[in-house]
Amino acid sequence: MASIVERDTLSIIYGNLPRETPVTHGLNIVAPETPTNEVTELLLHDGYVVIQDLAVSEAEAIREELIPHMDATPYGENEWLGQNTKRCGGVLRKSNGARELAIHPTVMALADHFLLPNCARYQLNVAGVIQIEPGEGGQPLHRDTALYPFRHPCPPILMGTMWAIRDFTEANGGTRLVPGSHMWKWDREPFEDEVISVEMPAGSLLIYDGSAWHGGGENKSNAVRTGLAIQYSVGWLRQEENQYLTNPPEVAREYPEELQRLIGYDFGGPFLGFVDGDDPYRVLELGYDALPRRAVHRSRPEIDAAARRMSFFPLGTEEAIPTPEREGQRVKTQLGGFEEAQQALPDP
Repeated sequence: MASIVERDTLSIIYGNLPRETPVTHGLNIVAPETPTNEVTELLLHDGYVVIQDLAVSEAEAIREELIPHMDATPYGENEWLGQNTKRCGGVLRKSNGARELAIHPTVMALADHFLLPNCARYQLNVAGVIQIEPGEGGQPLHRDTALYPFRHPCPPILMGTMWAIRDFTEANGGTRLVPGSHMWKWDREPFEDEVISVEMPAGSLLIYDGSAWHGGGENKSNAVRTGLAIQYSVGWLRQEENQYLTNPPEVAREYPEELQRLIGYDFGGPFLGFVDGDDPYRVLELGYDALPRRAVHRSRPEIDAAARRMSFFPLGTEEAIPTPEREGQRVKTQLGGFEEAQQALPDP
């Protein structure tokens, strides 16, 4: 593999970007056994990577599970949603296979590398099935991170995945994506010759930076293109899909613990997401009315430790008031243990 420049969070924030042009080679396609650090390197550098044939039997099972749900799903009503496209939400409660892929070990390992530098915990952001049928036009390209007021380029805050439940081809509407665009200035738009079409067999996985320009392709074939889209975001952002209403406690109790915590029945960081001062996961274990009334536990040691390892980055362009040089007794403060990380930041 060619030498790759690793994307550093702070260098991006302060403008020291390695390049302003997209990658101009073929698809980044790797085998399932490719080491996580190599896959992450491609993701950070190019904004996407495809892992071929990662879950072939699982994709076939999900395809069968989803038949009644897709039959009941209406078509979209505009160009954005697609008038020949079906979008089925709440898929975790509808498909055991989708629940398994949401916590696939390869995906979790990549999310650890990609998102944890910027959060104490990451979360499942949205999960749904997108089925593009013959005659559908191409979707306008977009950034998933456009939901949030970040000016690009920004640190990794959202990792998108698209599982091919059926084959993805250029003809049937395979995802269109602009390599390297996650590193572009926020107002730069792509040209047609900068766009690639992701082609991959059923059971393969596309992983991409949510800041990269992408969108559904035009389906010029007679075949249906079905993909399972699952996104992951840093735990301090509002989730796009309301997981607590989509997967309420009586439903989520049937899920594996890892998935329960991933959809939000856990702290998103120190103090983020507590329930009556307690660990939100205990609501699933005991029920709210059975929570013991005791001293509050609004975090866990491993959450605190992860928060101290986070990278910090500014929002906006406001300048801080200079710190005066003086002596005297300082007032005791509580910064959640983030002082060391803050002090380690270079001046912008």
